[in-house]
Amino acid sequence: MIIKKLEVFPIEFLEAVDNFSTRYIVIVRVEAADGTVGWGECFTLFREATAATEALIRNGLADLVIGKDAYDVETHWQAMRDRVWWYGDVGGIAAFAISAIDMALWDLKGKLVKLNLSQMLGGALTDRLPVCASSHPKASKIEDMAEELAGHIKAGYQFVKVGFGKKGESNLGVDPERDIYFVKTVRAAIGPTAGFIVDVGARCRWDIPRAVYTAQKMSEYNLTWLEDPFHPDNFNAFRHLRAAVPQMRIALGERFFNVYDYKRLLEADVTDVILIDAGRAEGVTGMWKVIQMAARQNIAIDAHSFSSAINTAASIHLSLCAPFRTMFELKPVVNAMHHELVTNPVAHVDGWIYAPPGYGLGVEVMEDAVHKFAIKF
Repeated sequence: MIIKKLEVFPIEFLEAVDNFSTRYIVIVRVEAADGTVGWGECFTLFREATAATEALIRNGLADLVIGKDAYDVETHWQAMRDRVWWYGDVGGIAAFAISAIDMALWDLKGKLVKLNLSQMLGGALTDRLPVCASSHPKASKIEDMAEELAGHIKAGYQFVKVGFGKKGESNLGVDPERDIYFVKTVRAAIGPTAGFIVDVGARCRWDIPRAVYTAQKMSEYNLTWLEDPFHPDNFNAFRHLRAAVPQMRIALGERFFNVYDYKRLLEADVTDVILIDAGRAEGVTGMWKVIQMAARQNIAIDAHSFSSAINTAASIHLSLCAPFRTMFELKPVVNAMHHELVTNPVAHVDGWIYAPPGYGLGVEVMEDAVHKFAIKF
């Protein structure tokens, strides 16, 4: 079956979780000769990255798949990687473009062969994942933030995850004593068994002693893991932290872009959980290669998906097929990219997430919604 058409849609939306910040993704639509359509997405986040990604797809990478066999997904993935050798071989914006196209091709192939993504990857190893409410609390009082997070647990989520250094008045990630008190207060509010993750984030700048001290104190309150306390390439700092606080699990990887990046990360032996997003790390094909590579070293993955329902669906399938997986993050509030973009947005059922039904990724994208949120440069 030949791919006859590829369209690219830069998308702008307001992110309810992040204090209604303006965010961006790029959606790709591929169509086969028989009219079957596949959808993919990448998470570009910023306007300028979105414009560049659209240009890469429209003016170069699209030509590598139009007119080609829709079943040869990995062949097209490798062709795109070969094309970007000068401007994306080791990461960067080219990885976004590859991600969106590759995801759309997997969706298309699944619909053509009448299989879902899990089946095409060899079969799910579990049918469900525990759900985490991934949030950016913005209240100024710690007690108010703790109450908000406790509300997510009461609503059925099994984990809560908190981003530090975010917009609003939370001021988390700045003062170590306040951060420790925040973790203590949240633990008391959510109870002793709920999962609890702290994501330090790119805007925070912690040196090694600050991170060690904070992690040691936070470990008293049973954190599930501490995420990204340093720049992702500072393997030396991660080694210090893991040696100083061996009881604390560390998660790392959301700012890596391809198999080479994750190979370096695994060889460095500095993380307990790999964070990876199919919408940034060269799509379903790229993420699946990393999952298999991590499994050989008994390292778990967390699908760090935080964009639209398209990426969420792909990430659920990939996670269900992973030999070592953790949980699945969802936004705990109504969000346009989840609830307006598809007819069947995923939602947790008693604290668990299941793959959406249907072939390919399993979600049914509404083309009118795509055009509604699309922008032009």
